[in-house]
Order: sequence, then C-alpha cells, then structure tokens
Amino acid sequence: MLLRSKITRTLGTLAAAAAIVLAGATPALAATGTVNTDSGIAVTVRSSPSTSASAVGTIASGTAVTIDCQATGTTVTGKYGTSDVWDHVPSAGGYVSDTYVYTGSDGRVAPDCAGSTVACSTAGTNNPNTCAQAVAWAKAHVHTNNNADYAGWCDRLNSWAYGFTASGSASAYVHWTQVPSSYKHAGNTSVPAGGLAFFSGGSYGHTMISIGGGKFISNDIHGRGSYTETTISEIKSSWGYTYLGWTQPWFKVNH
Repeated sequence: MLLRSKITRTLGTLAAAAAIVLAGATPALAATGTVNTDSGIAVTVRSSPSTSASAVGTIASGTAVTIDCQATGTTVTGKYGTSDVWDHVPSAGGYVSDTYVYTGSDGRVAPDCAGSTVACSTAGTNNPNTCAQAVAWAKAHVHTNNNADYAGWCDRLNSWAYGFTASGSASAYVHWTQVPSSYKHAGNTSVPAGGLAFFSGGSYGHTMISIGGGKFISNDIHGRGSYTETTISEIKSSWGYTYLGWTQPWFKVNH
C-alpha cells in the first residue's frame, strides 16, 4: 500500500473524497499532479508502466501534469513511498511512476488505462492465502444445495477464501466503503481472478469472488445457500443490484 505524507490536504478535500467513496463513484476523467523528486532530478517517462520499458522523455521536478489514466506496473519506491501504480501523462507521451507525482491522494485519481492489465495482489494485506489459493478454495466449495453457512454470508465467504474466519465488516456494502482507494477499482468490470466484486442493493449489498474470464462464484444467486458460478450481469438483472466495482482482497479484520 502506498503511504504518503500529504500534509497540505484541507478538511474540505477530505470530506469530498469521503463522499465519493461512500457513493461508489468512479474517479474523475482526468486528474492533475506535480512531479517531485528529492534530488530535483527529472523523472523518466516510459513507453509502458515498467522500469524496463523504453524511455520516451523526461519531466522536470516541479512540473504540473495532467493524468488521463493510471495503470498497474513495476513496483517502484520513490518520493511518495512504494507503489505499483503508474500515471499516464499524455503531454509527455508515456508513463511515470505515481511515487514521484503529488496528486493530493494516497489512492488512484484517474480511471484505469484502456488495455492495462491489473492483476489480483495480496501485497500489503497480510492475507493468509494468495489470490490463486482463494480462487482454488472457491472452486472447491461450489455446491447447489442449501447450506445454512452460505445463505446470506457473501462477505464472510470471501474472507474464508482468503483464510480468515470473518471479514471484519458489518456487511458487503460497508466492506466496500472501508477499502482504501488504492485497493479499489470503482466501476471497472475487468476483474482479475481473486478480485472481489461489490454491489449496492438490498439491505446489505453483495460481494463475490472472481475466478477470471468474467466469471465469479457467488452464494444465493441460484438458490438460497448455494455457491455457484455467475456473472456481474446476472447479479444485476436477477436482483436489480447496482455494480460498484472491484477491490483487491483487503479485509477490515486484518487492519
């Protein structure tokens, strides 16, 4: 998780950010930031979000930039901590590590770049199980009968998949609001295997684990207490729920 000291934030900015998270809103279409380095040396712009990608230019420290999208790439340690988030700067024609860009936020501030691949990761979560192990658990527990331990317990089931006994959140929707923005992909339906999809609706919302390829395993959708394969579209059409987005496997119980 990226840790930054954003001393100059105002209370108004914090309030607005909190409102966006609670509403499940997506990031703005574009964001602004300022490139900064401790040494004052210019930051290298890469053709893709990787330190091994070809350099396409540089941006001087202190330069204000516009960020039209963000992508996951090589993990970098810079002025603002450690992160695998990269910012696409259209005016520079490439990507710079978000660890060298002051944006006023610890999390993502722009939409995912088209075609960018965001993988499931347990980095910074201290989860007992990996993404692959969680997916394997979910697949191994598929059933169509009514199991009382599965009925209505969507958020707990995700925590079981990752090796916990409970999620630490009061409901699926509450869980969504508690996930730090750096782990959250609001509105994005390209959910990697192991990622957790969230919905608002009903009294408690809903969540389910991705097994990749647009498929998920969810409780109750094909009968109370069942645990079966489904899709985001089926949850929306069958229950009338609103899709919020997906998150990395972050659980309140572990923080």
